Amino acid sequence: MRTILAIATALLLSACAVPDPDTEEQVDLGDFSLGHNVVVTKNAQKIGPSRTATPEEWEELLEAEMERRFGRYEGEKLYHIGINLDGYALAVPGVPVVLSPKSALVISLTVWDDAAEKKLNEPPRQMTILEQFDGNTIFGSGLTQNRDKQMKNLAANMTKAVQRYLLANREWFGAPPDPEAKAAAEADVLKLPEAQAEAAAAAAPEVELPEVPVPAE
Repeated sequence: MRTILAIATALLLSACAVPDPDTEEQVDLGDFSLGHNVVVTKNAQKIGPSRTATPEEWEELLEAEMERRFGRYEGEKLYHIGINLDGYALAVPGVPVVLSPKSALVISLTVWDDAAEKKLNEPPRQMTILEQFDGNTIFGSGLTQNRDKQMKNLAANMTKAVQRYLLANREWFGAPPDPEAKAAAEADVLKLPEAQAEAAAAAAPEVELPEVPVPAE
């Protein structure tokens, strides 16, 4: 039994690798360059049994991860990205393993074209971000990761999901659409399990950018 548990844990840890923009090849997003990077976390709700993280902790982490992935783009036009953190679950230890509790984020995403002064997606795109686990994994991260590791995992996966969505809509950025990316992006709108989904059912307010002028070149 001890050997089986050791093997299962090893498989779990090998499945926990999170996307790293510093080592990935940069995908083509046409004329995209990141303008405002706004993350609103004050309305986030805990979804089901969850460890606690403050709005300030989420805001700092998610904005930093967005900047790390998208701040390196040097296209000719500015686009602003607004994210509202609707809800989160950070899997807790001690829950029966048969439930395979998962950590998750639920976000609402809005993209703005700075030059056109308009939103490119209406209504905001709501996405569910799950931690990086194989679907057959026995254990949830509550038993194998601390809270900070769970948050980092989810933040990295979130930026990858945002990238998939932008790639699926590359025509916004003057580039040909990517049919494969469109199919991949659809997976990010899948609902959470019913119990978690009910806890996150309250509609989140729309993200609005602050009135901050973009510096001249």
